[in-house]
Amino acid sequence: MQDTLTLCIRAMTWEAEGILGLELVAAAPGAALPAFTAGAHVDLHLPGGPVRSYSLLNDPAETHRWCIAVHRDPASRGGSRLVHDQLRPGQLLQVSAPRNHFPLDETAPLSVFIAGGIGITPLLAMARRLSALGQPWVLHHAARTRAHAAFGDTLQALAAQGSGTLHRVFDQEPGGRRLDVAGIVAALPAGAHVYCCGPAGMLAAFEQATAAAGLPAERVHLEYFAAKDAPAVAGGFSVKLQRDGRTVQVAPGLSILDVLSAIGAEPPWSCREGVCGTCEVRVLDGVPDHRDLVLSQAQREANDRMMVCCSGAKSPVLVLDL
Repeated sequence: MQDTLTLCIRAMTWEAEGILGLELVAAAPGAALPAFTAGAHVDLHLPGGPVRSYSLLNDPAETHRWCIAVHRDPASRGGSRLVHDQLRPGQLLQVSAPRNHFPLDETAPLSVFIAGGIGITPLLAMARRLSALGQPWVLHHAARTRAHAAFGDTLQALAAQGSGTLHRVFDQEPGGRRLDVAGIVAALPAGAHVYCCGPAGMLAAFEQATAAAGLPAERVHLEYFAAKDAPAVAGGFSVKLQRDGRTVQVAPGLSILDVLSAIGAEPPWSCREGVCGTCEVRVLDGVPDHRDLVLSQAQREANDRMMVCCSGAKSPVLVLDL
């Protein structure tokens, strides 16, 4: 597992229906936390062993605290349920240092954000950062109802500062409507960067709309909270650990991470779905079967790194820097 910091839950707040906010501070009173950039996430090591990733939503200029929000997912594998049912103010947690696979381009002439539900969290940090810089932004936030929409007052206050514009839609309220993702993308001004974070259906619509609009990859940014593709578990290949010296077989039904964990040689890991980037390993030889949502297309084609939690092999042997 990766190195962690011991943090204290200073406060827990009700942010919307089914959404709790957590404020995390150093266990040593007054100690500063590592800096982070807008779009970053951290891994919480929860009671009983689960490790879950959550986006930081507070102002990146703050060094005394990290803030996250957790939606209680009805289909929870244990993470969000544990946060809601077992965590309390004053409790100590092991938390990873921030990592950012969803960075904000602070030089864009306009940043347009599309958020669905709890997907508002990384985009809130981005809006805060751009407001501090005096850079323009537009945020479209969709939720089922106003009661389910977190941080409404905060977003309105940010927009009122002058550099941002806020649009909110609620599809389950009387007269409500769905967010027109395709329309938003089609209306983007020249040079604008567009960001999306939300449920799988919204992200699929976003990818389709940006592809149809022919937007260059450097202006399109998205973050998944869960896997989009099935993991590569066909097996039938071997993995050589260059530094360790051992070679292991990956049988059908197992991931590379499963096999490495069984021999005590696993790298740091967290989500097991290819969305957090914790288990990235350098590939020295062979061709990975990429299934993650972290690497860009260019990074995949380079075949020099992979996420071993979900990706497999297209070649008979993979040589990893482990």
